[in-house]
Amino acid sequence: MVRSESVLRDTALVAVFAALIAALSMAPAIAIAGPVPITFQTLAIALTAVILGPWRGALATLLYLVVGLAGLPVFAGGAAGLGVVARPSAGYLLAFPLAALLAGLIARRVLRLQRRYWVPGLWVAGIVGLIVFDHVCGIAGMMVNADLTLRAAFAADVVFVPVDLAKTLVAGAVGAVVHRAFPALLARRGAVRVPGAGVAEPAVTE
Repeated sequence: MVRSESVLRDTALVAVFAALIAALSMAPAIAIAGPVPITFQTLAIALTAVILGPWRGALATLLYLVVGLAGLPVFAGGAAGLGVVARPSAGYLLAFPLAALLAGLIARRVLRLQRRYWVPGLWVAGIVGLIVFDHVCGIAGMMVNADLTLRAAFAADVVFVPVDLAKTLVAGAVGAVVHRAFPALLARRGAVRVPGAGVAEPAVTE
């Protein structure tokens, strides 16, 4: 019974955060000088990763991708279908599940630290997953789909960095607040919590 409730809760969280990603992705994009506009997808993926952790975060992101590739208009600008794979932004998009997994793994470790480290630690998690890893994939995607040189793709990508730093900071701050309010979100049932800290070893499972 307990196991069944846990599965139902995890399924609900994955579905809700996939919907959150879709909602923020469809917010109006900001056009810039380059082949890829600024969207709120990075914020949504970072929030999903630091709140749900690696596996549920990656599953929510993967669900979002599958729904969009299947034809529902949930990508930025209302795009949908397999045609998005040929767009300059495909590298960023297709890397999201692994970026969420990486950010979530770091976030899980951060939440074992004292609470004063949560915001900067979760920010670092977002930076590593959603800026370092995802931007490398995005540069590769622009080189393939937009036929840009490495230098040109890097120049097109670097304009996103200040905005994504701000978005991942917001995600880190929100994630810290959520985990303070719901301390068992990434913890095993019956885990011991240390006052002023995250979940004690080896309590974190997600």
